[in-house]
Amino acid sequence: MDLINQWLSWMPNLTPGLAVSLQLTGLSLLFGFPFGLLLAVMAEAKLKPLQWISFLFVEVGRGLPALVLLYLLYFSLPDAGITLNSLDTAIIALTWNTAAYASEYFRAGINSVPQGQKEAALTTGLRGWTGFRLIILPQALRISTPPLAGLAVLVFQGSALAFVIAVPELMSKAFEIGSITFEYLSVYTLTAIIYGTLTLIFLAAIKLLENRLGRHLQRN
Repeated sequence: MDLINQWLSWMPNLTPGLAVSLQLTGLSLLFGFPFGLLLAVMAEAKLKPLQWISFLFVEVGRGLPALVLLYLLYFSLPDAGITLNSLDTAIIALTWNTAAYASEYFRAGINSVPQGQKEAALTTGLRGWTGFRLIILPQALRISTPPLAGLAVLVFQGSALAFVIAVPELMSKAFEIGSITFEYLSVYTLTAIIYGTLTLIFLAAIKLLENRLGRHLQRN
């Protein structure tokens, strides 16, 4: 009972950190998914410069751990005359990382669309961007949705890395409580439970989404 009361007393301090974690996750996905789709389209384009630009962003975003991107942007941008606060820097780093992985899921979805669908678009006069937007893209998005939802869970968990550049997210608030009370085991256990509970909720939502998409594809 004492442990529960202790945890309840910490929740008012942890809740603002959780809100920042969710904000960081939401903005990283909001910007990262469209950017990832753009990179996937560029990678499939016939113009070599677009392919190379996409390749550069994707390989750097996937090749460097998110932690390295955070440090790189946070400490190097001021040297270039660009001053951002820690939250904006974390959003940029996690957006880049998210977009790099999302682009591969989008590409897999695009390449999974049956060739017959692409040929049907051509025969009906839907060529170029019009055919891609109306025929290929909707099917590719349906195929890509489950893995993208899984990526969203990883982005939420990865938002804890923003602690290292002083973003006041959940882990940062937990550390503050631990440094005052010296109850590190207790406060980090509570933090783990919060992360784990939200992750389980997200995974349950993903499973429901996969089942609905599966039934939809079977009907089609």
